[in-house]
Amino acid sequence: MTAMFLLAAIILSTALSACALSRGTDEPVRSYVLERVEGGEGRGTDRSRPSNLPSLLVSLPQPAPGYESQRMAYEQVPYEIRYFATSQWVDSPARMLAPLIMNALDGSGEWGAVIQLPSVLRGDYRLDLSQVALVQEFTQQPSRIRLALRAQLVTVFDPRVIGTRSFEFYEVAPSEDAYGGVQAAQKAIGRLLVELKHWLQVCLQTGQPHC
Repeated sequence: MTAMFLLAAIILSTALSACALSRGTDEPVRSYVLERVEGGEGRGTDRSRPSNLPSLLVSLPQPAPGYESQRMAYEQVPYEIRYFATSQWVDSPARMLAPLIMNALDGSGEWGAVIQLPSVLRGDYRLDLSQVALVQEFTQQPSRIRLALRAQLVTVFDPRVIGTRSFEFYEVAPSEDAYGGVQAAQKAIGRLLVELKHWLQVCLQTGQPHC
């Protein structure tokens, strides 16, 4: 069994290295998007929202080092980031997350308005998002996607931190290639949006040190 596992690992390592380092001239570059997996809560309507709900400003998510571009990252050994040669995102993961987070929070019914920064509009709270990382890990079998993000909620008029949380999600890839990572990433995004909405709800209701 050990010999078979080692053989499979060698084959996978060789295939990944070839994909990452020696792009064939005849093989097109494939570009992928991040989208929210359908299902769960629907979007709230203006008629269903009380007029006294607070408004939320959302900063543009900031990427962690190594994840600033649209290159699709993977790891074969811990702490070493590599990139697929013929697969990429249409934009950086952090920038693709921005509209998904905006739509999820706007549809949660917890906010009177959700406003993407920069904006001249003022809000009651500001959500800062940083350290966005999205990587397919081949350090185990089957491979998996890791999605990480740090969130901080602060008040605007009397600036103070309400809560800070680091989110991290893992999803097993259905296949040992870049597209398998794309499919796993969609599920991880769905989990992140649900957990982020719940965390903000708790922060509004309880404040520090509960969130």
